[in-house]
Amino acid sequence: MRPADLPKSPALAPDAIAQVASYAEERPIAAGQILARAGDESYDFVVLLDGEVDIVRPDNEGEVLIVHHGPGAFLGELGLITGQRLYLTARVTRGGRALFVPPEAFRRLMAGRPGLADTVFQALVARQMRLKSGEGARALRLVGSRYSAEAMALRAYVTRTRLPHTWIDVEDAADPDVMLAGLGLRPVDMPAVLTPTVVLRRPSPGELASYLGLTYRPTPGYTFDLVVVGTGPAGLAASVYGASEGLGTVSVDAMAAGGQAGTSSRIENYVGFPNGVSGGDLTALAAIQAQRLGARLSAPCEVVMLRARQGFHAVVLSDGSEIPCRSVIVASGARYRRLDVAELDRFEGAGVYYAATDLEGRLCAGEPVVVVGGGNSAGQAAIYLAQQGCRVSIAVRRHELAETMSRYLIARIEVDPLIEVLTGTEVRALAGDRHLTGVTLEHGPSGERRTVGCAGLFCFIGAVPATSWLGGRVALDRAGFVLTDRSLPDEVAHGPAYAGRAPLPFETSVPGVFAVGDVRSGSMKRVAAAVGEGSSAVRSVHEHLATAG
Repeated sequence: MRPADLPKSPALAPDAIAQVASYAEERPIAAGQILARAGDESYDFVVLLDGEVDIVRPDNEGEVLIVHHGPGAFLGELGLITGQRLYLTARVTRGGRALFVPPEAFRRLMAGRPGLADTVFQALVARQMRLKSGEGARALRLVGSRYSAEAMALRAYVTRTRLPHTWIDVEDAADPDVMLAGLGLRPVDMPAVLTPTVVLRRPSPGELASYLGLTYRPTPGYTFDLVVVGTGPAGLAASVYGASEGLGTVSVDAMAAGGQAGTSSRIENYVGFPNGVSGGDLTALAAIQAQRLGARLSAPCEVVMLRARQGFHAVVLSDGSEIPCRSVIVASGARYRRLDVAELDRFEGAGVYYAATDLEGRLCAGEPVVVVGGGNSAGQAAIYLAQQGCRVSIAVRRHELAETMSRYLIARIEVDPLIEVLTGTEVRALAGDRHLTGVTLEHGPSGERRTVGCAGLFCFIGAVPATSWLGGRVALDRAGFVLTDRSLPDEVAHGPAYAGRAPLPFETSVPGVFAVGDVRSGSMKRVAAAVGEGSSAVRSVHEHLATAG
């Protein structure tokens, strides 16, 4: 493709270039010079004053031209904000001069020049969207089988993280061995990830994230003001407000940004979205907003322990590294319970799912599925899957949905010809070879059992708090949810830890450790409530830091 045929990058106006210049160093550029290379962990934000640059995707057979930049254009991808490793190369095709803004100065520019930041940010998001559907997506290729739980875990991670990528399913190949050989792979390498610089064989989502630069990287000698554990709506709100108010903020999550809300196909009762919004869209925008404001988001990063001391805490990760901080917001949420049924492990990720996103919708489109649970998440999943052409059976132990599901969801379910509600019904057995093909359902009142075809079993059967990592270091209620402020026992609230002051809103039994969202005892399990708690808790963090010194 010739440069004239490629999409043009927007040119900055002269006044915007002048603003960039105050953060930048002006340097000459020469034809053939590499300004940034695929695989680089960090790179400068570059504005071309004169000269031209090609953005290319390295390939075994050469290079593929992605976009051509001319004078006034700026170089960079969304990784400038998220910290992702670069996967394209920028090569000068005509010499000239350019402004170079180092990463730290770029963050100051984005915080200090809101008008310019809006222009840059919107362009970076637009580039990310174009890369998803163009040649840029081939810079990250996932190779595996749709029947492999390990492959689907990788695919779910890159999908939820919204990384441009290409999925190559070996099940679609006429001769999988020949197809793999053409990629330099063998069956034992599956699943694999091909990048411009390395081939990752059988990586976990965490190993892929580490290569991409999206996991936590220690900063020697630095103590964060705030660590947020969990990046559902409550954790993301805390991250946005913490960063916007000048707190050194890092957020970690064992899976990916979004929490349970991020897997919701559609949220229809969130204020400001009259037509509803997908949980993935809502939480992805919140994650980028937090990063734009200066928060560091790292996932997957599993927290295994909290070390709490007077005025100083440390969050310990599964790899043994520690994040030192002055305050912690626990927003680790709750996880759906697992069905008590034989061979569940074998089918998890291969027909048994705990989310109904676009990825699962594509896998099950047009096929019969079973949704287990009677809450709002189950209702949203059933409606979404029916929209994908699935025949949906909702299996619920209760006698009616009205006890646990919002009326607006019930009304939509009742009129959808593709959805049937099976009350008093539980799953008793699973069937299939490499992938789930059927489930046995039991009608409790009659004891009748029947086996039905099923390409996907979606489980939303109640949640348990994700608090095991706290190790009993903060007070919990009988169900394992975190007690805060007025719910704390008198001997804690008036004990030596809080001598001289009362616990702040959302503060736990450990001063400086706060809890918000679904993990908090007594919280309202709704997205809007979680966002409110996460943002409000930051005020308490400020008060704690002011008194702790």
